[in-house]
Amino acid sequence: MAAPEDFIRQIVADDLRTGKHGGRVVTRFPPEPNGYLHIGHAKSICLNFGIAGEHASGVCHLRFDDTNPTKEDVEYVDSIQTDVRWLGFDWGANLFYASDYFERLYEYALQLIRQGDAYVDSQSADDIRKHRGSFTEPGTNSPFRERPVEESLDLFTRMRGGEFPDGAQVLRAKINMASPNLNMRDPVLYRIRHAAHHRTGDAWCIYPMYDYAHPISDAIEKITHSICTLEFEDHRPFYDWLLDRLRTPAHPQQIEFARLNLGYTVMSKRKLLTLVQDKHVSGWDDPRMPTISGLRRRGVTPEAIRTFCERIGVAKRDSTVDVAMLEHAIREDLNVRAPRVMAVLRPVKVVLENWPEGKVETLKAVNNPEDPSAGTRDVPFSRELWIEADDFREVPPPKYFRLSPGKEVRLRWAYIVKCTGVVKNAAGEVVEVRCAVDEASRGGNPADGRKIKATIHWVSAAHALDAEVRLYDRLFTTEDPGGDDWLAHLNPASLERLQGCKLEPGLARAEPGSLWQFERMGYFCADALDSRPGAPVFNRTVTLRDTWAKIEQAQRG
Repeated sequence: MAAPEDFIRQIVADDLRTGKHGGRVVTRFPPEPNGYLHIGHAKSICLNFGIAGEHASGVCHLRFDDTNPTKEDVEYVDSIQTDVRWLGFDWGANLFYASDYFERLYEYALQLIRQGDAYVDSQSADDIRKHRGSFTEPGTNSPFRERPVEESLDLFTRMRGGEFPDGAQVLRAKINMASPNLNMRDPVLYRIRHAAHHRTGDAWCIYPMYDYAHPISDAIEKITHSICTLEFEDHRPFYDWLLDRLRTPAHPQQIEFARLNLGYTVMSKRKLLTLVQDKHVSGWDDPRMPTISGLRRRGVTPEAIRTFCERIGVAKRDSTVDVAMLEHAIREDLNVRAPRVMAVLRPVKVVLENWPEGKVETLKAVNNPEDPSAGTRDVPFSRELWIEADDFREVPPPKYFRLSPGKEVRLRWAYIVKCTGVVKNAAGEVVEVRCAVDEASRGGNPADGRKIKATIHWVSAAHALDAEVRLYDRLFTTEDPGGDDWLAHLNPASLERLQGCKLEPGLARAEPGSLWQFERMGYFCADALDSRPGAPVFNRTVTLRDTWAKIEQAQRG
């Protein structure tokens, strides 16, 4: 398959042609280990590792920008590595941490102070914020801005030594408080945090800000193309200012692209953390979450995600991608790989009155019409069956072609049956549907040529496997759940748990994480965490209805 074309790949190609970086291509994926990765990160992973993989000299680093010990955890480090590998990418020996460079970052800070490009500010955080100005008003110089170099060096050394409490001092770059770019108004480079780091322990009590550590880490690793999302475009002038003033091994080129915004979900780590901490979801891997671990548990494959990321492309302008486009990619992938089985989620019993008691017939069912090599499976057929409650109506509405009194349907892979009556309980509810089977119709059309307009699925009652099935839907009721009231848009019907579902007996051997199409119902995954022997749990990955395909057809007109 030809590599996709986009403006970033064009920049890389032009740089290779001109020899700008000595013929090297070195990218990096630099997550902060303060949460689980989501599908927006998947786009960045595919882009950075993809570009590197398209060139013989290409290398992509995995670097953890771990500069905030109060929000970071080894759990996140481990989960990120798992997710990147699961997506199909390998960083080899190129695993790095910003914390690897803490001593060098400190030395570079001393260099900035000695050059007069940084100073220790003793203002409070509130005063710094107040004096920063706004988009329409310039900032105000700190009263400590002209502090002598030796005094700033002394204070910064004492900051490292732990003499001051949190918030007492910060190190700031000395740039321009009147700059129209707020990021250039003497940004903070270091702050005091008396907190243990997950890798360095208590060795440090001052920690670099992300905007300071990130460009220097890029330079130390001799990154050629520092690819990031559009919100960092206004940070690029500081990125370049910093590296221009420091004697670093390289000066990478920062390139911004539009982040992935996906309808009916949120991508903010803060909001995702709120969903987890406030128990709106069961955890980071809840199948309703847009996290990679949630998508994996739901049954989405890495191939589907990579295909989706390739199709949405790389743009310079932010937009929201229709979630139906992701669902379309998932269906396309699962349609080929998921074997078909029959599962009745809301069962009602059917009794075949003219089928002998105790007689069991073994029928052949095709595992996957899209893949002839998948073969067939044996399905038991007996006198008592389960069918979907929606497949029977005692009083059918107009154009209802499924089972109703006096009407016929075809049972998938089996016979034609005709409803002869019902059995009701004391409350007048139908508890059993009585039918007659046409034994001459096995696997084909009736001999007399009559038209059968509906085929329904079923499961033999005597052989059915009881299971829990979880029907997942979109987490929010609106395409753009933004604003302060975003939690008000949570979808109360995003999860429906169905107990006592009836499945083909072969699913008793379903491996955790295995993928299936429940005929007429959708694509499902055997839950890897909650399934137990004799008590399986299946998660709905996506429905069979393909809205995006209809959108594409309408667009083609």
